[in-house]
Amino acid sequence: MNLSALRVSVWIYLAIFFAYLLGPLVIMSVTAFNSSIFPRATPWECLTFDWFGELFRDERILNGIKNSFIIGAGTVILSVAMGLAGALMLTQVWPKLRATYYTIVIAPILIPGVVIGISTLVFWDRINRFLGLGPDSFLSNGIFLTVIGQSTFIASYCMLVLVARLQRYDTGQTEAALDLGATHAQAFRKVLLPFMRPAIASAAVLAFLASFENYNTTTFTFGQYPTLTIELAQKVRYGINPSISALAFIIVVLTVFFALLNESIIRRRQLAFAARQNRSVGEVTGGGVRLPRFLSGNPAAIVLVIFCIGAITVVGTATAYSPDACIARVTEEKRLEAEQRIQELREQREEERRQREEERQRNFDGVFDPDELSPGTDSQEEAAPESGSDSGFGNVFNPGNLQGGEEDEGAAPAEEDDSSGFGNVFNPGNLQSE
Repeated sequence: MNLSALRVSVWIYLAIFFAYLLGPLVIMSVTAFNSSIFPRATPWECLTFDWFGELFRDERILNGIKNSFIIGAGTVILSVAMGLAGALMLTQVWPKLRATYYTIVIAPILIPGVVIGISTLVFWDRINRFLGLGPDSFLSNGIFLTVIGQSTFIASYCMLVLVARLQRYDTGQTEAALDLGATHAQAFRKVLLPFMRPAIASAAVLAFLASFENYNTTTFTFGQYPTLTIELAQKVRYGINPSISALAFIIVVLTVFFALLNESIIRRRQLAFAARQNRSVGEVTGGGVRLPRFLSGNPAAIVLVIFCIGAITVVGTATAYSPDACIARVTEEKRLEAEQRIQELREQREEERRQREEERQRNFDGVFDPDELSPGTDSQEEAAPESGSDSGFGNVFNPGNLQGGEEDEGAAPAEEDDSSGFGNVFNPGNLQSE
């Protein structure tokens, strides 16, 4: 029970691991066949192959691919040569200096690519000025600077691959060749180099892939020769379409194809080696249905054949299939959906506007309600004529008292009542009688 649970856990872990590792590539590959103008797998619209045509019509992408292959080839030649030289030197250097030499050779791997790119650009610019060359010289060429900058650290990767193979080499073979009269160059070319050929091929593939996908170093050295990664970065900055997904799908297909081809060749060599030991291919495979010699006992070759048949079928379908009717239907559905959405938005805005108007009208009626203002006005009007002598001072402060003399100006003055106790002593008329 515990063993079964462990096996199930291992399979679940592997499924999660490969889903995490390959899931984005699968989803991006699917988006290359969706008619949506933006790379997406859902919602699915129409099956189309037009994005592959769009990819091959993009001059910038094609120019970037061409520059990437040129730079990759130069990087492979220089990196493998330096890596092989470094590996040979590491096996022949004085043992006490071997650790120091190994650290120096591996150091470029630990340096950030941005630093390598800037230092490469500055160094060769100084060399160019020191030699008195112009800005259009070979030392300022973007391809030259990119190859030099990338080879600085890719050579270290190549050296590690070659050292692993070189540690299995028997130096007695070189000594035997020298004893038989061969020169050092002949011993290297006819004895050591054939032994190192598989490692050299692996280092070359590693160097090319590392050069093809490099961005940090290349962004400072490409000059007028942008690579594919530079072009993709610039396209992403201004917006992308599924043609990028088509390119990713092609890269994935080529990678799977060459991986299956390499595995089938290796398996075929193993079968051939077993057949030379007095066992036929049928005995190696355990009998059963006799397949062609290349496919017998070679699952990778069988998968490769199925893969090629599927690729040919897809290409044939692409040439005969036309998604115009589906695209027209989806476009019409999108138009109707957009119109419906616009109508809904208009109705929603109209409803919001009506609600705001009603709310504003309610607020207006509450502030300027005439029923609330009229009672106060009537009370003020009723209170105005009743402003009598309730204040306790009578009509002393009434302004009408000052105008009483003016109103009786034409009338004869009446005799005033002498109630002050002094008679008419203080009457001004007494002075005018004389």
